[in-house]
Amino acid sequence: MSEAQRDIVLVVDDSPETLSFLTEAIERSGATVLVAVAGDLALALVDEITPDVILLDAMMPGMDGFETCRRLKAKGHLAHVPVIFMTGLSETEHIVKGLEAGGVDYVTKPIAPDEILARIRVHLAGARAAQSARAALDTTGRTLFAVDRDGAVRWCTPQAARLLGGVTEPGAPLGLPPQGGAWLKACLGGASTAPLSLVDRAGTAYTLSFIGGTGDEILLRLARDGTQAGLERLRLRLRVTGREAEVLLWLSRGKSSRDIGEILGLSPRTVTKHLEGIYEKLGVENRTAASVIAARHLQDLD
Repeated sequence: MSEAQRDIVLVVDDSPETLSFLTEAIERSGATVLVAVAGDLALALVDEITPDVILLDAMMPGMDGFETCRRLKAKGHLAHVPVIFMTGLSETEHIVKGLEAGGVDYVTKPIAPDEILARIRVHLAGARAAQSARAALDTTGRTLFAVDRDGAVRWCTPQAARLLGGVTEPGAPLGLPPQGGAWLKACLGGASTAPLSLVDRAGTAYTLSFIGGTGDEILLRLARDGTQAGLERLRLRLRVTGREAEVLLWLSRGKSSRDIGEILGLSPRTVTKHLEGIYEKLGVENRTAASVIAARHLQDLD
């Protein structure tokens, strides 16, 4: 295996004996080993080099492994990196605590070399399969992302990250805004899966949609609000006024003049006047032709 292809395993443990033992075993398997003797050192190291998998001692002085894991997972570029806890504690509460902190697995000390190498291989394969699927989503420009049950982002496509940055508080990790957390709980509880309307700091409207998911990875989609984006596109492309864009949008959705008046709070006579202005600007004679033009401009709207 060439150096460029070698997997990178980060081992975080304050025990020199454990570090020496694991380094020797992992390097024999053909991987590259990085070592950190404390949580804060691991956090600094991953800003320089992104490992493929992390072995993390649960009980360390100072910052323990659980807090270290939470801080590692708060870094966007590590969301997909599997963390395997190493612990002498086999009580259920400690196992659950590690999984809740973002770990995917655990091994109990003393560690058997064959067992830890097998677990590394399994989790690396799973992480790579997931990465391949996400890379495919990235190339399609999809605004998809996954969160845990508390709304913390597990992974996101670049396009979703850009949009999330606009609705997340400045300086805070990417995540759902406060109203998003309550909406997510309602979706998970089966109360509702209707999209949630959000507005970013620039005043742009978005819709947050629940796609589904299992376990602790829930798939969501954040996209420009279809109505607002459609209005803006019609106004800019067809050189109509804001009110004319509203009439034209609902016309393209098959609404009658009476329906449009009720939706927009306009009298039938006012709707007719707006339609006359639209026909003149588009160079058409009737509502059918105007509707076809509007639909053509809206058909590729995400």
